Amino acid sequence: MHIINYMEIDKIRHSLAHLLAIAVLDSFPKAKLGIGPATDTGFYYDFDDIDISESDLKKLEKKMKELIRQDLKFERSETTKEKAKKLFKNQPFKLELIKDIAEKKVGLEKTGDFVDLCRGGHVKSTGEIPFDAFCLDRIAGAYWKGDEKNKMLVRIYGLAFKNGQELADYKILAAEAAKRDHRKIGKKLDLFHFSELVGPGLPLFTPKGTILKEILQKNIESICAEYGFAKVWTPHIAKIKLYQTSGHAQKFAEELFKVASGHGHEFTLKPVQCPHHTQLYASHPRSYRELPIRYMESEKQYRAEKAGEIGGLNRVYAITVEDGHTFCTADQIKDEIKGLIKIIEKFYKQLGLYKDIRVSLSFKDPKTPEKYIGSEKDWELAQKILKEISKELKLDAKIEEGEAALYGPKIDFVFKDSLGKEIQIPTVQLDFATPQRFNLTYTDKDGHEQTPIMIHRAILGSYERFIALLLEHFAGSLPLWLSPVQVMVVPVSQKHNPYAKSVAKKLSQAGLRVELADKNDTVGKKIRVGEIQRIPYLLIVGDTEKKNKSVNVRQRDKAKTKEIKTDAFIAEIVKKTDKKHG
Repeated sequence: MHIINYMEIDKIRHSLAHLLAIAVLDSFPKAKLGIGPATDTGFYYDFDDIDISESDLKKLEKKMKELIRQDLKFERSETTKEKAKKLFKNQPFKLELIKDIAEKKVGLEKTGDFVDLCRGGHVKSTGEIPFDAFCLDRIAGAYWKGDEKNKMLVRIYGLAFKNGQELADYKILAAEAAKRDHRKIGKKLDLFHFSELVGPGLPLFTPKGTILKEILQKNIESICAEYGFAKVWTPHIAKIKLYQTSGHAQKFAEELFKVASGHGHEFTLKPVQCPHHTQLYASHPRSYRELPIRYMESEKQYRAEKAGEIGGLNRVYAITVEDGHTFCTADQIKDEIKGLIKIIEKFYKQLGLYKDIRVSLSFKDPKTPEKYIGSEKDWELAQKILKEISKELKLDAKIEEGEAALYGPKIDFVFKDSLGKEIQIPTVQLDFATPQRFNLTYTDKDGHEQTPIMIHRAILGSYERFIALLLEHFAGSLPLWLSPVQVMVVPVSQKHNPYAKSVAKKLSQAGLRVELADKNDTVGKKIRVGEIQRIPYLLIVGDTEKKNKSVNVRQRDKAKTKEIKTDAFIAEIVKKTDKKHG
C-alpha cells in the first residue's frame, strides 16, 4: 500500500483546490476566481459572482470526484505576463495577481481544459487523490488579500487527509471543538459580551468574567512575587518616540493606534509594555547592588489587528497582557531564566497543563538580519546562553530559526490542550539590544558604567486568550479554585429561603464564592440553571437539611447527591480550593 507523506498531502490539498475551481466554474460559468491554497487541514478557494449555499456543496463534491475518476493530468508551464493577461482577461483578481508578480515569467497549471495561475506543487494526475479522504466543509466570507478595504469574496473550505480514517477522526475532533467554542461557553457562563456600539474586538467582562480574570491575576502575581517580582503600573498611552526608540514603531507600524486631541496632543496607545518598564528602570541611577530588578504588570495593550482576523477572545484590539521584565547583570542571566522556568512549571502544573511539554529555542533567521535589532555578537552570545540553559535543565529544546523576537532569542513552551491542539503561550526572551537603545546603565563594583541585560517573560500571556483556552480545554467546567461561582445554594421552596440564606452566608464568610437561587422557581429549574453555568457544587436544602444543619450536595456531572453537615462541607471545599484541587 502506498503511504502518503506530508509533502504529498500538501500537493493533494493544493490539487483539490484546483478541482474545486473547476467544479464551481461548471455550475457558475461567470464566477470570478481568487486564490486557492492548501491549508493545515485541507484547502480553500475564493470566488466572486456566485450565488451559493451550503446545500450546493454536495453537488460540487460530486463533480470533484468525477474529475478524480477521469485521472486528469496536472501540466505545469510558464508564459509571459503579457500572454497571461490575455489568458485571464475576464478574471480581474488573476490580473491583479499577475501585476503583483515580480518575475518576468508567470507559472500556469493546466488540468483538463482548466488553466490556473499557480506557483506549482501538485500531484501528477487527479487519480492519485484518495477518493474518500476529502470533503467540502463550509462556506465563509473572506476579504480579497485579507484586507477589509477590499471586496468580500465567497470562500469555500475543504478538508483533506491521507486517508478516510484520518478524515473521519478529524470530523469527530472538529465536532468536539465546536462544542467547546469559548464564545458559546462564555455566553452560557455569562463571562463576557461584545457590543456593536462599543466595537468588535473590545470585549466587555461581566462580574463573573471579571472574577475569573482577577483570580488568574492574583494567582500568577502571587507566584511571581515569590521570585522577587514587584508590581508596577504604566499608562495606556505614550509618545511615539518611545516606540521608535525601542524599534516597535518601525516593525509594527500598521498595528499602532494613534491618539490625538483638539489641544494638539499626539500619542500612541500602548502596543507593548517593555519600553515603559525601561523608563521605570531609568528613573534614577542604579548600582550593581540593586540588580536584579524585576517588574511585573497586568495591563491593557492595544493592537490594530486586521478586521478580518478579529474573533472571540483569541484576537482582540484591547489585550490585557500579563507581562514582566527583569534587569540584571550578565552573570545573573542563567539564574534569572531558570527561576522564570520554575514559575512557568508551577503555574501550569496547578492547571494540569504541564505535561507533554515541547520546548523550542526561537532564534533569529540568519538570512534576514534586517528584521532584528542589536549586534550580531550579542545575538550569538544570547543564543549560546539559551542553548546552555536548555542543556543544563535537560529541556531537550529544538532550535527554530526565524521565530525570535525583534530584540532577542527566546525559550518558548508548547503544550497540548484536551483536544490535542498545540498551544504556545509561556515565553522567556533574552534582550541585549533594548537597554542599549535606551542608554540604560548601572555602576559595577569597580565604579564603571555597564549596560544591564533585559529579560522579557510572559507566563499566561493575554488574559483574553488564556480565558478562551481554559474554557475550551475544560469545556466550561473550570476547576473549583477558578470557578467564578463555586457553590450554588438551592432552597426546595420559598419557605426554605431563610435557611438557604444562612448557609450561603456561612460559605461566603469562609471565603467561598456562592450564589443563592432564591427565586420562586421549581427546584428542577434552579438545578438546571446551575448545571448550564457549570457550577461545581449545588447544595439543595429543605426541611431535613434545616433540621440536621446539613446540605444535600450535588457535584457537577454527578447525578447522585449526598447529605453532609454544612460545616463539614465548608471545611472540605475550602481545603480543596486552597490546594487548587477539584
